[in-house]
Amino acid sequence: MKDSRIPKRRAALVIAGAVALTTASLTLQSADAAAPMSAVQAGRLAQRIGADRTVEPAGSYYDAAAHKLVVDVLDQAAAAKVRAAGAEARIVKHSAAELASARRTLGAEAAVPGTAWSVDPKTNKVVVTVDSTVKGARLAKVEKAVAALGDKVAVKKTPGRIRPLVAGGDAIWGSDVRCSLGFNVTKSGEPYFLTAGHCGNASSTWSDTQGGAQIGTTESSSFPGHDYALVRYTSDTAHPSAVDLYNGGAQDISRAATATVGEQVQRSGSTTQVQGGQVTGLDATVNYQEGTVNGLIDTSVCAEPGDSGGALFDGDTALGLTSGGSGDCSSGGETFFQPVPDALQAFGAQLP
Repeated sequence: MKDSRIPKRRAALVIAGAVALTTASLTLQSADAAAPMSAVQAGRLAQRIGADRTVEPAGSYYDAAAHKLVVDVLDQAAAAKVRAAGAEARIVKHSAAELASARRTLGAEAAVPGTAWSVDPKTNKVVVTVDSTVKGARLAKVEKAVAALGDKVAVKKTPGRIRPLVAGGDAIWGSDVRCSLGFNVTKSGEPYFLTAGHCGNASSTWSDTQGGAQIGTTESSSFPGHDYALVRYTSDTAHPSAVDLYNGGAQDISRAATATVGEQVQRSGSTTQVQGGQVTGLDATVNYQEGTVNGLIDTSVCAEPGDSGGALFDGDTALGLTSGGSGDCSSGGETFFQPVPDALQAFGAQLP
């Protein structure tokens, strides 16, 4: 019978080669993990890590200064998997389930107009925003609910009033309201555009100048609950897949994506034109006087009445539609946006 064993010297060479290859593989993997990434790349990586049920991240955010994704986890085993995937891991106290439970408690016990909340992965807490209209018994109700949740929740007070940003003026005009066009889209091959749902609720027809000819009609609108509307073009108005930069130029839009906490973003609107800021939270709940809207993007971007429906974007990527907020572009503010992917899915629409 022929001896099929490998001679000792040859076996040693095979093992040495295998070790060398493994070392090289790990070195390359580490180099890839350390490579700078964009916010969009970080968002995609966060989605892949979030889909791994053995990791169960408590949240994630993009570190713009270091160009890396940071993922909150509960133990070292999960941290090792996150690092192997190419992100930085951070051990935190509260799980995603605990923070989600805190949000449900707030929804049941503190949902008063003038409040909003979202998870801040940088602090591993639910941040509750309270505007200046929340006083007396309503403020006491919020404070009681927050106190019962302990260190899972932090309160932030904001001047002014949290409101949808509708006004009379230019841009897209409805009956007695002015809003801003979000993104041009298509549905079944026909041209449409997206704007805010509270704008769609306020008018069934739209023009691009005050008192001008009709350019579109509201086909579908959702507010509160969500804040998106679909308007069908009824004229031959140009409808490029681009955002007005109010400097004579435009930003082409080629795709829609989910925003990432820490991402630097821009907003275009008819009142304050182009403003920038950072994504501070996702899946935000906002309690307007008109009702509650869930699933919004929370940002440090300012906005003012008339900017409603306008585009939130990062380069060529469509992210959100301006919903509402507090403050202004003189003193600063906080603005919430309806995610574009949710609107596209709800209406069966696509970017051109």
